[in-house]
Amino acid sequence: MTTADAWSETPATALLVLADGSIIEGVGLGATGQAVGEICFNTAMTGYQEILTDPSYSGQIITFTFPHIGNVGTNDEDIETVNMAADSGIRGVVLAAEVTDPNNYRAARHLDAWLKSRNMIGICGVDTRALTALIREKGVPNGVIAHAPDGKFDRDALVTAASNWPGLVGMDLAKDASTTQSHPWSQTTWQWDEGFGEATGGKFKVVAIDFGIKRNILRLLTDAGCEVTVLPATATADDVLAHRPDGVFLSNGPGDPAATGIYAVSTIKEIVDKGIPTFGICLGHQMLALALGGQTLKMHQGHHGANHPVFDHTTGKVEITSMNHGFAVDAESLPDNVEQTHISLFDGSNCGLAMKDKPVFSVQYHPEASPGPRDSHYLFKRFTDLMKARETEPAWVPSP
Repeated sequence: MTTADAWSETPATALLVLADGSIIEGVGLGATGQAVGEICFNTAMTGYQEILTDPSYSGQIITFTFPHIGNVGTNDEDIETVNMAADSGIRGVVLAAEVTDPNNYRAARHLDAWLKSRNMIGICGVDTRALTALIREKGVPNGVIAHAPDGKFDRDALVTAASNWPGLVGMDLAKDASTTQSHPWSQTTWQWDEGFGEATGGKFKVVAIDFGIKRNILRLLTDAGCEVTVLPATATADDVLAHRPDGVFLSNGPGDPAATGIYAVSTIKEIVDKGIPTFGICLGHQMLALALGGQTLKMHQGHHGANHPVFDHTTGKVEITSMNHGFAVDAESLPDNVEQTHISLFDGSNCGLAMKDKPVFSVQYHPEASPGPRDSHYLFKRFTDLMKARETEPAWVPSP
């Protein structure tokens, strides 16, 4: 071995290429190949597997600001995607430290092997602090994540792919994230040393429209006493009303709400007009706002993390919440019969709304957490309280 060989650098086996031509080198893990998406950052310190299976991240490359990811491995319980047979839609993951062998009694698989099984590309050895600062300053960039074990890349082609990708504005990703057919849900939340439970029946019949729903939302609806039926994102109002629901839930999901709203808003409008108690989260919140006459906008960097403070005007309390969204409701666009109920204490953006004359409300954040704090679980009871108040009047009968 020559002196030059001894000091030669190991070639990068993964690249993160930004649309402006910037190239970040690192070590590859997970699947090989390349994928294009919007690069965001998530500030959560725990729950990386739940984050990496949240359908709301479809079309995005997730940068974790916490440096040590993968050290508790992966398992079959900490999964949020309802349909694991489908592609998650998440384009890749960016990490600071290389992944160590898992050290946790629940670990069933190394993160690297799990990423391979999910066809998800990863890169580690990245200065994620610098990348996060870049995103905060310039906004979320489009980019390509690529992994080649031999270190051979066509860098010019990757820059072209990143710069040519149109971005998430105008993209309807909910159809791909949604279930393709209706199905019941009866699983309840995880209990220590017992796992998940099963509920039989339920006091309230709830239709959940799946725009990319998370499992823990469905579990908390079941815990709250709901008999849940999940319908696809493309469900019509007639499809929903055929189940004679006591309430309707509008789920989280990926993509531009205005694009998904092309087919979903008319359904939501008819449900609201019937006076059926309705609860929306995230994308469901945004499309409810569109159905009520409001507007949505693309955010500079989005909100992604498990530590976002939100003020609830209805209780006067501050909640620490879990968030994942790149679009937001323009509070100034809401009509007079809709009030803003929650705001972000980070930037003052809208985080909740409620109709003044109908049993309809929604929030921008994720009250089910997973991962994240449980401060906002009360919202599921707020939903059942609305349905309880209408027990004397069947929800499928139009309000006067």
